[in-house]
Amino acid sequence: MNFELSEEQKILQSTAYKFAQKEFEPIAKECDREEKYPRELWKKACDTGLVGAFIPEEYGGPGMGFLDVALLTEQMCRVDLGLSLVVTASTFGAENILFFGSEEQKKKYLPLLPAGEAIFAGAYTEPDAGTDVAGVKTTAVKDGNEYVINGSKMFITNGTICDYIVALCVTNPEVESRHKRQSLIIVEADRKGITKNKIKGKMGIRASDTAELVFEDVRVPRENLIGAEGKGFHYLMHFFDTTRTMVAAQGVGLAQGALEKTVKYVQERKTFGKPLAVNQGIQFQLAEMATRIEVARNVTYKAAWMVDQGKMDPGLNAMAKYYSGECAVWVADKAVQLHGGYGYIDEYDVQRFYRDAKILEIYEGAKEAEKMTIARRLF
Repeated sequence: MNFELSEEQKILQSTAYKFAQKEFEPIAKECDREEKYPRELWKKACDTGLVGAFIPEEYGGPGMGFLDVALLTEQMCRVDLGLSLVVTASTFGAENILFFGSEEQKKKYLPLLPAGEAIFAGAYTEPDAGTDVAGVKTTAVKDGNEYVINGSKMFITNGTICDYIVALCVTNPEVESRHKRQSLIIVEADRKGITKNKIKGKMGIRASDTAELVFEDVRVPRENLIGAEGKGFHYLMHFFDTTRTMVAAQGVGLAQGALEKTVKYVQERKTFGKPLAVNQGIQFQLAEMATRIEVARNVTYKAAWMVDQGKMDPGLNAMAKYYSGECAVWVADKAVQLHGGYGYIDEYDVQRFYRDAKILEIYEGAKEAEKMTIARRLF
């Protein structure tokens, strides 16, 4: 087995990290404190070629694999997770079009993403349906050549700033199987009847836009259906199996960034006349932090590589997402502890890393759901 990255992948890593250092660091604190979405940052990332990396060349993208997406995601999250989402999550939901959309849909929508002409949102979660995806209640009723959509969605990334929404709706309520009632439908975000409410006061990733969406008699053409009716649940499971490798990379990157800040701090901070770093107890904690990160990195890279090879392994992807998220939370906690009182104030980045990390154990499948997936594969 060859664990060596290609020269192109190493250049991609360097490009992504340098971009984050240059563009994230000057605005990270401001965007966090003010819960500000920096649209101009997204445009710069598009111009740098960091948006829509997975989009094939025939649709205007660079045609990278999901391992490449994991690599660039990791590097940006070393600096800030919330701002990384401004870049990498601007395509969220559009992956469904690549996987299951018609050729006409792919030609219409996918080129907009790397060109910086559109932001997508995936509207799946509802107030009473998170992990239980099949429990969604938003309906899309056929009326002539249109669907009429009614319902509400919660915790929607890019909800107030998106141009298009990929919504999971019940289109076939009469079907006996609850997993064959849903469909994925593209909804233009400026359609009449859509109300967008920004969710404020989040614990972390405050630069990333999160919203509640309400649909009241929203009409969209039936040609906006992705794939076939009644396949939405299964499409979405494939979507999450793939994108969990991206979330896993977020955890690896955040943990790595927290470790690097801590290594720097303990070498500079002196107690009893000596740097903290000479204390063997401190060294042992750093060693464990580094080891957990490397384990998370390896399972994440393998999972993403398997996706690129067409050998999707939902159990492995769940392991990567679950473990890297838990690793990020654990490492960020250690980083704050090793910074002492300075780790508790927002002048030091580790407290932001600490707040951001927790979401990695929750969104795109809570870690308990990931464990369920892993266990089912064992049986």
